[in-house]
Amino acid sequence: MSAQSAAQPAAERPARGPFDVWAPRCDRVRLSLAEDVVDMVPADGGWWTPASVPAGVPDGTSYGFLLGEDTTVLPDPRSRRQPGGVHERSATFDAGAHTWTDAGWTGRQLAGATIYELHVGTFSPAGTFDGVVERLDHLVSLGVGFVELMPVNAFNGVHNWGYDGVLWSAVHEPYGGPAGYQRLVDACHRAGIGVIQDVVYNHLGPSGNYLPRFGPYLKQGRNTWGDLVNLDGEGAAEVRRYILDSALMWLRDYHVDGLRLDAVHALHDDSDLHLLEEMAIEVQALSAHLNRPLTLIAESDLNDTRLVTPREAGGYGLDAQWSDDFHHGVHVALTGETTGYYADFEPLGALGKVLDCGFFHDGTFSSFRDAPHGRPVDTERMPAWRLVVCAQNHDQIGNRARGDRTAEHLSTEQLLCGALLTLGSPFTPMLFQGEEWAASTPFAFFTSHPEPELATATAEGRLAEFERMGWDPDEVLDPQDPATFAASRLRWEEAETGEHARVLAGYRRLAQLRRTCPELTDPSFGSATVDEEARRLTLERGALAIHVNLGTEPWQVAATEVLFSTGSEPAQDSVPGGSVVVPGGNGVLVRR
Repeated sequence: MSAQSAAQPAAERPARGPFDVWAPRCDRVRLSLAEDVVDMVPADGGWWTPASVPAGVPDGTSYGFLLGEDTTVLPDPRSRRQPGGVHERSATFDAGAHTWTDAGWTGRQLAGATIYELHVGTFSPAGTFDGVVERLDHLVSLGVGFVELMPVNAFNGVHNWGYDGVLWSAVHEPYGGPAGYQRLVDACHRAGIGVIQDVVYNHLGPSGNYLPRFGPYLKQGRNTWGDLVNLDGEGAAEVRRYILDSALMWLRDYHVDGLRLDAVHALHDDSDLHLLEEMAIEVQALSAHLNRPLTLIAESDLNDTRLVTPREAGGYGLDAQWSDDFHHGVHVALTGETTGYYADFEPLGALGKVLDCGFFHDGTFSSFRDAPHGRPVDTERMPAWRLVVCAQNHDQIGNRARGDRTAEHLSTEQLLCGALLTLGSPFTPMLFQGEEWAASTPFAFFTSHPEPELATATAEGRLAEFERMGWDPDEVLDPQDPATFAASRLRWEEAETGEHARVLAGYRRLAQLRRTCPELTDPSFGSATVDEEARRLTLERGALAIHVNLGTEPWQVAATEVLFSTGSEPAQDSVPGGSVVVPGGNGVLVRR
């Protein structure tokens, strides 16, 4: 491995002071600390250290760096707090000041757990970490094992999805800052819920990215979202260390239980040791030291389980990865929508294959990509829980023109079929906020860029994107309109009323069954059979069977006990074999 591409293990690195900064591109660096300006002196490897720093700097002291002869104070690339936003001075933060109450928390393994994805700004009326804390009892009632928080690191503006972050270790101040984040993680652990943090290391946002002023954080080339992060070029060792230290920070200083790694296919790394494998090594070492499970989940568009194959077997050693093919198969089966990347999933057999094999595209031709895509899953050796699946998530809802949920288009029975397939599948199920009660609110793409030119470019770019996809331009919401964000806030008052309550009761019943029926958490892949003409699917999970009828004719199936039914009438405790009638657009979970 070249010295340029290998990050130095944290244990072997020189001790760095709290105000040291890596700025190899600069011939002069000064520290602006409160009202003082302190000269900095060069250290090894492009680092700079203050010539002198007063003892006992109070927590919350503002600071930043002056590069060269520039008089603009820039935030610290390793900042923990940005009280005034990403363009302003950083503030010191003592991560050890919080009095943790989770000493008895021993962590949670991913196998057998249910994940709940949420966006802090729209999940509660307050739109803060403390607002999430107030709703933890609801998540407990759903049997949630982990909350997965959409990115909370610092980004420009007040509200955003979080994927435009520019300071990867600072916690967004309007959510409650780093102290509020610690309170949330602590409360989750008291409730028996682990925390997975969504992190973005594949690109930087368009506003507030000052890292290139300090050093070669970026390299030639672009991915979908921006310039490539420098993982294998000149100076890459420090860039990789910057990312690894950020990842370890969430797990160590904030007691987080896992990371969801955004779009890892956009991490271009030709090093002998890929960044992801290096991260897995260091996270496993930290897990051993903390004596609790730490989980790494990749979002990947590659359909390649090398990511989650153990390192000793030639893989990267991550714990799990998303399988979008499951979502596409369920979505098409329930909605009939076959535009864009949904086209290949039109046959019900596509969903059957995903349930059997993990991926639909496992080397098959993808019409959307106009090329073969994916690799087969070794279903004999890989436990199915390594694939995280969902019927809804932030991308699949928010990347629609209006951010409309499937609840707007499907019946209660169909929505519960989606829940049955997701929570009854052999994979790790993930729910998206409000899905469990068929929330009427959309989840749209929203931004709050203060810069007028960036706001205009974002709105126009989104409009052009959807016009290319054939959407009616009048349906495309303006992401900069404050009403787009406001409309995306959940309305909790509807959860216990009417059909919303019926859907919620169904999700709670399925959560209970996952805890009482070992077949539903068995890591073995299931066995699916499909009747394409009648639009019927059966998924066998040991002694249990899920029957989903998407056709128009009634279907009699054999059962000794009905455990769950999507029908409006409550299921009987037991029924004679062969007498369960499942009308079109419904499903049951039965013991045979």
